[in-house]
Amino acid sequence: MLEAPAPTFPFLALLVSGGHTQLVQVAAVGKYTVLGESVDDAAGEAFDKTAKLLGLGYPGGPALARLAERGNPKAFHFPRPMTLSPGLNFSFSGLKTHVLTTWRAQNPRADIARAFEDAVIDTLAIKCRRALQQTGLTSLVVAGGVGANQRLRTRLAQLGDEMGVAVYYPLPIFCRLPTRALCAFAPARLNH
Repeated sequence: MLEAPAPTFPFLALLVSGGHTQLVQVAAVGKYTVLGESVDDAAGEAFDKTAKLLGLGYPGGPALARLAERGNPKAFHFPRPMTLSPGLNFSFSGLKTHVLTTWRAQNPRADIARAFEDAVIDTLAIKCRRALQQTGLTSLVVAGGVGANQRLRTRLAQLGDEMGVAVYYPLPIFCRLPTRALCAFAPARLNH
């Protein structure tokens, strides 16, 4: 809502960060309906924990995404958790198990990073498609630190094109700032 053009209400929000993974129907400011959320690790938390397993440090999301750029997308296929169940909830903790067992078999880190990133992004896109179909909403707003991931942005843009849905992303800097920094940056807009 800090950028032009700002999305109009109602819209579907995908909050995807280290602390939350949620799909929220937003009718207006203060009128939210949570449609689905993570039952264990949030997507960003899974990125950070996977990066740590691979020795990439913290915060791990950006480092893992950079490493995934060099990975072979056909080397491994990790599961897309909870995509076969009918709901909109998420689960990312099981992917870490796949990473760990694949890493212990001494497979290339870049290939593992790519398989992990692809699994998370596919899962998010599948659930967004399902939520858009169920609600009939025509706008998707992406928020949170994982929203800076370029592969996620590309995939959701493709989804938007396929479905005739407008997709909104904040500038990457807004994906990385803590809330108190955003309030200092644009207090007039955030108080409305």
